[in-house]
Amino acid sequence: MGEGAWLVIFLIVQRLAELGFAQWNTVRLRAEGGVEFGAAHYPLMVALHTFWLLGLWLLGHDRSVDPFWLTVFILLQAGRLWVIATLGRRWTTRVIALPCVAPVARGPYRWLRHPNYLVVVAEIAVVPLVLGLPLFALVFSLANAGLLATRIRVENQALAWAQTEQGRSALTPATLANETPRR
Repeated sequence: MGEGAWLVIFLIVQRLAELGFAQWNTVRLRAEGGVEFGAAHYPLMVALHTFWLLGLWLLGHDRSVDPFWLTVFILLQAGRLWVIATLGRRWTTRVIALPCVAPVARGPYRWLRHPNYLVVVAEIAVVPLVLGLPLFALVFSLANAGLLATRIRVENQALAWAQTEQGRSALTPATLANETPRR
C-alpha cells in the first residue's frame, strides 16, 4: 500500500467519525427545536465529498506524498479541529438553526463568518496536491465552489432567521430556503 492509500484511509476514517458526531448533534439540535435549512442541497454535498474521496483513492492510493503539501494539510487539520471544538454541540454537516440563539462568536468565528468552509475549500484543493493530482484539485475545487455558493447563502439565511423571534418576524425557514423546513 502506497503513502497515498494511508492518507485517503485517514480521510475516510476522519469523515466517518465526523459524520457520527454530526448526526448525534443533528438529533440533539432538532430535539431542542432546531430547524434545518437547505436540506435539498445536502445530498449533493454528500455526493461531491463521496466522489472526491473515491477519486482520491482510485487515482492516488499508489502515489507518494509531497512533503510541502502534506504539511499544509496537517495545518488544515488543526483548523478543522479548532472549528469543531469551537462549535462543539452545535457542529453538524447540515445547516440547523436554533430559534433566537446567537451565532457562535468565539474561536475562529471572531474573525471569519464561515471558517469551516475555508478549511473545506483548502482541503479539497490541497489533498489532491499532496498526491500530485493538480487537475483533480482544480475540477473538485470548481465543483465545490458552486455548491458552497448555495450553502453559504442558505447558512446566512438560517443565521438571520435564528436572530428573529418566531411569530413576530416575516422571515420563515420556508421563505428563506425556498423549501419545507425539517425539524
